[in-house]
Amino acid sequence: MAANQLSQKDLHILEDQLTVESLLVKKFETAAQECTDSNLKDLCNKTAQEHKDHYNKLFGILNMN
Repeated sequence: MAANQLSQKDLHILEDQLTVESLLVKKFETAAQECTDSNLKDLCNKTAQEHKDHYNKLFGILNMN
């Protein structure tokens, strides 16, 4: 296995984490839509964006393999 290749186990872990990150984005976006408090809405939107960033980083790792 080359140095930049991931094992099947690692790939499955990354795929599982992509699913988790995607679900968290949806949950925090939904929560933001339902919030009436502007501070809480902002926090939910910020957290959703952080999980989008995580998703994109993980997706980039998968695309390198």
